[in-house]
Amino acid sequence: MIQFFAPEIETTLQLPESDSRHAVRVLRLQPGATIEVIDGKGHRFTCVLVDGHSKHASVEIVERCDMPLPWPQEIVAAVAPTKHIDRMEWMVEKLTEIGVNRIIPVLCQRSERKELRRDRLEKIAVSAMKQSLKATLPVVEEMTPLSNVITRFDRMQRFVGYCDDQTPRVDLACAYRPMQSAAILIGPEGDFTPAEIAETLRLGWQPVILGPCRLRTETAAVSAVDTLHILDRHSACLK
Repeated sequence: MIQFFAPEIETTLQLPESDSRHAVRVLRLQPGATIEVIDGKGHRFTCVLVDGHSKHASVEIVERCDMPLPWPQEIVAAVAPTKHIDRMEWMVEKLTEIGVNRIIPVLCQRSERKELRRDRLEKIAVSAMKQSLKATLPVVEEMTPLSNVITRFDRMQRFVGYCDDQTPRVDLACAYRPMQSAAILIGPEGDFTPAEIAETLRLGWQPVILGPCRLRTETAAVSAVDTLHILDRHSACLK
């Protein structure tokens, strides 16, 4: 199934330029063709192509269907961007496919990447949302200082993964309470500083490990979020 993305489809009854071009020039769809459109807000629309313009194709909405996410809680991944942007982009793609509500690039003292293009990451998230047949786009935030991130999400489970073996930690798989909202914090390639970890723990974040092996930043984030979903499904099977 091919899904087109038009966040304002109910208001404009048009596909944005990129999706119009894909529908008309790449797929060569003609007026009268039935297409599926998602708005990134949890809705899928069955539409009929009315005007096959390659920059602003017009549609008629035939049916509107609610498409809630397949998990009930909020899942947040707060991750320090990697030095190589392709690894960060891969991470956003995979987190979106696996399932996350919010992605926060975190600026830490040892971060090797201080800036990134949010619009580029959002486009990757849109593509992954389409591919994984979801209708809700995860929020991709601007680069946010660590000090501003660790004061948030105090009403949900908060876990921080890092490499300091001196701090007692538990496995995320043992610490997580299934089906309850959770935030995962992963530091930069040079890890958090001792002061950053001390302040994060002081504010109530729980230190965790993600298994016996040391993982790259982007791998750790994907592994952590996937662990939550696996535990959720296992919990559902036991009921």
